[in-house]
Amino acid sequence: MAASPNITFDPSTGASPTSTVVTIGVFDGVHIGHRALIGAAVAEAQERGLRSLALTFSPHPREVLAKGEPLQYLSSVQERRALIHGIGADVVATLHFTREVAGLSAEEFMASLAQQTGAVSLWVGPDFALGRGRQGSVPVLREIGKRLGVTVQTVAPVRFDSTVVSSSAIRYLLLEGFITEANAMLGRAYDLEGTVEEGDKRGRVLGFPTANMALMPSRVVPANGVYLVRAHLARQALPGVANLGTRPSFGDHRPNLEVHLLDFAGDLYGRHLRVEFLERLRPEMRFTDVQELVAQMSRDVDAARAHFGLSGARE
Repeated sequence: MAASPNITFDPSTGASPTSTVVTIGVFDGVHIGHRALIGAAVAEAQERGLRSLALTFSPHPREVLAKGEPLQYLSSVQERRALIHGIGADVVATLHFTREVAGLSAEEFMASLAQQTGAVSLWVGPDFALGRGRQGSVPVLREIGKRLGVTVQTVAPVRFDSTVVSSSAIRYLLLEGFITEANAMLGRAYDLEGTVEEGDKRGRVLGFPTANMALMPSRVVPANGVYLVRAHLARQALPGVANLGTRPSFGDHRPNLEVHLLDFAGDLYGRHLRVEFLERLRPEMRFTDVQELVAQMSRDVDAARAHFGLSGARE
């Protein structure tokens, strides 16, 4: 038999070697479709007095099989684990996807999965397939499961405005700037996080001090533009407005996220910030002079204050 998949269990929950209800998938973003699938596994486990286990892939199989072509993710593995635990899964495990894993037959994969996780029930999407050449479709997995003592069940796709919710659909919406639709599919606000870096202090000179954050190449970055945001600093949730883009009025080219926090005063350099994108106010624009830029920034901040119900004009 080929080498078994390498499965790592989240140390915060540990492994459960016997009698688990398992669900499996990449679960990038943990969107509302993923939540329905994981929730079904959690509900069965609770009803039967078993432990629920969600198995996620890292890296994404497409990244491995597409000759190492990098893929932009909606969430990191750590974020994914936290979101899955939030749904109620008892155990979160990560399968380290390799070409060797991709070469396993469906029978080999299922046998290893059952042995390593103690699965007695498996929940997947209706179009799910695993094993070499995606030979392990749901009907095939059900036949294999009968021999292994594992029932295989499915959850119907979740739709939003007639579109099947998927990580690919959410990536498209984010890249096109449709942030509210992407958030609806995610079931939460899309976010980016990082460390605040020292910038050129141009915003402070213009009267709009900003926290500057470098963007991670591994994460999906929404379309350039100005957004209503909520920034999380330690245990604080701070309303703000952010510019995402290359600052064309100043001839910059490096993508950057600049966040202006409303009614906030303090030094943020070196602090960790998580920024939730709530609504796109407008696309990024090039202005003919500084006065035109400042006037538009004032309008953006006024729109943000109105959205968050903050009274008074900016100082």
